[in-house]
Amino acid sequence: MKRTMLRLAWLGAVVSLVACTHIQEVSTAPDRAPGPAPAGSVRPAVPAAKQSAAVATPAVTAPAAAPRESRRKGDERPEYYVVARGDTLYSIALDFGFDYKELATWNELTDPSVIRVGQRLRLTAPADLAEQPIVKAIPTKGATKVEALPGAAVPPAAAEAANAGEAAPPAVRTITEPKAVTLAYSDKAFAQLGGAVPKPLQAESKSEGKPEPKSDAKAEPKPDAKPVAAAAAAAPAPSAPPEAKPAKEPPAARAADDEDRMDWVWPAKGDVLYRFGESGKLKGVGIGGKAGQPVFAAAPGKVVYSGSGLRGYGKLVIIKHNDMFLSVYAHNSQIVVKEGETVKRGQRIAEMGDTDASRTALHFEIRRFGKPVDPLTRLPGATSG
Repeated sequence: MKRTMLRLAWLGAVVSLVACTHIQEVSTAPDRAPGPAPAGSVRPAVPAAKQSAAVATPAVTAPAAAPRESRRKGDERPEYYVVARGDTLYSIALDFGFDYKELATWNELTDPSVIRVGQRLRLTAPADLAEQPIVKAIPTKGATKVEALPGAAVPPAAAEAANAGEAAPPAVRTITEPKAVTLAYSDKAFAQLGGAVPKPLQAESKSEGKPEPKSDAKAEPKPDAKPVAAAAAAAPAPSAPPEAKPAKEPPAARAADDEDRMDWVWPAKGDVLYRFGESGKLKGVGIGGKAGQPVFAAAPGKVVYSGSGLRGYGKLVIIKHNDMFLSVYAHNSQIVVKEGETVKRGQRIAEMGDTDASRTALHFEIRRFGKPVDPLTRLPGATSG
């Protein structure tokens, strides 16, 4: 009996040891790819994270960003610019051929004079800004009836002021008169609109002995077939189709060429003191003269800068002529135009001086897409070199 009890105890210990070994193998075994489960067995659920980690995913390399296409031929300006030490919004706008107010709007700058080193400025208009419609107020005369838009409330003061003949705020101003009315077609409705009501046609009389109504319209004579045939025979034979003309130049290319072929005039009378690219790679030419001598716009355009915010230029005027060209007039003693003003070619814009310079002279630049070009290659009668 004692021997039997020892055998049972030994057998129980062996069973326990085998069970522990099986549990340890299950808990430490690595995950494997799922396969067909044996009949009658239940496969334990594998977490989603382990399933995704078990499947090898090939590395995908993102394609490199394609370089931005130029706005037009010769325009290699980048889409963004990172502000460096010493930059101002005015100098950045000049270097890339923009109006500084455009850059301020595109980058949502409330104060154009405040930018930070390392700040990323966009040099193209945002898509939402380019598609934004321009809303203008409609001027009205006399009293205007004001009604609330659906879902909007009109302040009582605004409604009373508008109905009394005073101007109402644009936010709630709605013109409701005159109203368009659609009427179903009828003789009465046609008469209300000022049209003449046609007389009803008389029905044909079927009774015998009654005369038929006379018609005022005379019967049109039937065309004679003989004159028509003779005219057709006398008509000349159709000529051969004209030769195809060469394709015209695309409008965009013609517009770019037209902008590049601008008619420039000299901005001042005087001798050329220095040339483009001389002594430190000057970006323009110097035209000597007397203090107070008039300075003229070299081409028609819009004044995009007027002031002395660019170091080394003194009292400065910048004119934007089109999307391609800017012109620069520096070291003036007095400026007689304002920002936003449209000027004509040959119009007086400033007086010659020596502000921020060692002598009286006009520093004149022409910039194409922001890049300085030799003005003597554009001005009439000038020779470069």
